[in-house]
Amino acid sequence: MTQALRLGIAGLGTVGVGVVKIVRRHAGLLKTRTGRSIEIVAVSARDPNKDRGVNLSDYAWETDPIALAKRDDIDVYVELMGGENGPAKASVEAALASGKDVVTANKALLAIHGQELAEQAEVAGRVIRFEAAVAGGIPIIKSLTEGLAGNEITRVMGVMNGTCNYILTRMQSQRQGYNALFDECAELGYLEADPNLDVGGIDAAHKLALLASIAFGTKPNFDGIEIEGIQQISLDDIDQAEDMGFRIKLLGVAQRTARGLEQRMQPCLVPNDSPLGQLEGGTNMVVIEGDAVEQVVLRGPGAGEGPTASAVMGDVCDLARGLQIPTFGRPANSLETAAPAVTGLPAPYYLRLGLLDKPGALAKVAAILGDAGVSIDRMRQYAHAESTAPVLIVTHKTTRAALDVALDRFRETDVVAGDPVALRIEEV
Repeated sequence: MTQALRLGIAGLGTVGVGVVKIVRRHAGLLKTRTGRSIEIVAVSARDPNKDRGVNLSDYAWETDPIALAKRDDIDVYVELMGGENGPAKASVEAALASGKDVVTANKALLAIHGQELAEQAEVAGRVIRFEAAVAGGIPIIKSLTEGLAGNEITRVMGVMNGTCNYILTRMQSQRQGYNALFDECAELGYLEADPNLDVGGIDAAHKLALLASIAFGTKPNFDGIEIEGIQQISLDDIDQAEDMGFRIKLLGVAQRTARGLEQRMQPCLVPNDSPLGQLEGGTNMVVIEGDAVEQVVLRGPGAGEGPTASAVMGDVCDLARGLQIPTFGRPANSLETAAPAVTGLPAPYYLRLGLLDKPGALAKVAAILGDAGVSIDRMRQYAHAESTAPVLIVTHKTTRAALDVALDRFRETDVVAGDPVALRIEEV
């Protein structure tokens, strides 16, 4: 009989408890599917006396995750604490140095330190698996590294933060503003301890860095991502985008261009009737485009106990079967240092301006856009009872650099009130 695969789990929050439940509930099923038993030997968390709703008395307890990572009686170190540095990083390094494989849900750790950890794993002859770090229960890492390995990937994009998608879709369906829904998410426990990780786009950008690395064979480069959150989106933007056939999503996009590797995490408009446009609530969606497969769309729950624990266990089962794949799908020393794209590919943009009620104001706006080389596809001016009228413009394809020239001019002119809003329209 093949020896059991022995796990040590660091971090017993929502996901860690979910992993314990799956191992207990599906012990026979896991053994049938992998050919060996999967057992939890030891665990680690800050408070051993906390009631977590699951019996942990069968497992050895380590107060120090590094001590857990070094135990001789575990084969796989499961890191579910989070954080890009501190105990998470130190314990993963200790596990690799002690000859353990690592399964983690820690996107920040790998987005920042993934290259050095991947190199350490390969020197030690071990692997790091991280399906749970990106898009919860969606098997996106496995799809890129295995199912689509025969493709040259041309673009990866998606909605990768359920909290932001929840806010944006509730703004539309419930007619509530951003601030009210932010408070609702805080009450429901949907926000990270630092809310800016969610609404500022940072959490999703960590995930995009990992997907881009696998898709394009590059070293993870979180600093090369253009990041913009959803804080500026108003209910008027939601309504007016819908009126023009679009919905607003916090969208991550990575694609290789002649200008370099383009990586963006920012609010974008997508067509109402597209898969991304139809995505509701806290659900995630990732779209992969390849030269052979054309387009694949994966949709599912992006967070939560069950979905994320499911992803962890998918990695554990692969290790039980003896599957060894380099961290980012190819040897770490073969990953390229990609030059970030200085200017993104041209695209149409949505502009919202507050136009003062002055003669010739609209003509002045059109002239500023024309001087910057930005042409107008369509424009709408809404009825108003005040001195400022909302004006919406959809441009033809242009570069962000050209648009920024016009935006700077708008801020200097005497016919535009407040700060203009500019959102890219992504072709899906």
